Amino acid sequence: MPKVILITGTSTGLGVATAVQAAQAGHTVYATMRNTQKRDTLDAAAKVAGVTLNVLQLDVQDAASVNAAVDTVIAEQGRIDVLINNAGMGYVRSLEQAEESDIQKILDINYTGVARCIKAVMPHMRKARAGHVINISSVGGLVGQPFNEIYCGAKFAVEGLTEAMASYITPAFGIHFTAVEPGGIASEFANTVLEQVEQTGGMLEDEYLPILQKYISSSQNRQETGIYQSADEVAAIVMKVMGSEQPPVRARTSEWSEDFSKLKTGLDPDGLKQQSLVAEQFLK
Repeated sequence: MPKVILITGTSTGLGVATAVQAAQAGHTVYATMRNTQKRDTLDAAAKVAGVTLNVLQLDVQDAASVNAAVDTVIAEQGRIDVLINNAGMGYVRSLEQAEESDIQKILDINYTGVARCIKAVMPHMRKARAGHVINISSVGGLVGQPFNEIYCGAKFAVEGLTEAMASYITPAFGIHFTAVEPGGIASEFANTVLEQVEQTGGMLEDEYLPILQKYISSSQNRQETGIYQSADEVAAIVMKVMGSEQPPVRARTSEWSEDFSKLKTGLDPDGLKQQSLVAEQFLK
């Protein structure tokens, strides 16, 4: 059955690929972005694929904007079957070096923005006793990584949000929650680390510099060896998760991300055992 899907952050990369693949599968897709003047990449991809997308403005940092987008979808379709929280922002800087305004921004976009969107769709999904919230997380939400403590902290929070809501909302109201955990997306990682460093003040001449240089070199090596996936490959995993009869609470998107996080996830790869254990401990 075709679904009504709301996706955030669809101006580039994974957001574009997911919106297009969902439309190709016959679903009604509302592709949103903070600035709709930056829709050229999305429109071009939709044209090549021969699909139609409904493009809306949605700024995850603005509750009024989020609510307006959700209200539009409900007014036009009467329901939202799937919310895909894809909007996000990377940040490469040690905590000691980080500006407090940057910390607040990263947390607001990557965590609070996710919560805002879920909060907006929940009344409609709860009324329908159905729905699926897919949060694009990261292996950085499972395993902390150098110079990513701000970003990883936000993604760890998304993982906790996903698990906590799945523990009681899924059995009570039939709404599923999944955190999708890519290990890296090639289209978005070429030069991204260097760009993020430059955007936050560039290379600082301090004791962190030699460590940062090792991190940047390692990131570039992983890019060159093909460890990172294409946006289309990750989007295909999102589509698979969305079509699952029993959606996982968490899903890695590649062999590398699975292997990298196995010490955290090996006993319960999809998170469903932990979900049941939490319910047994707290809801019986």
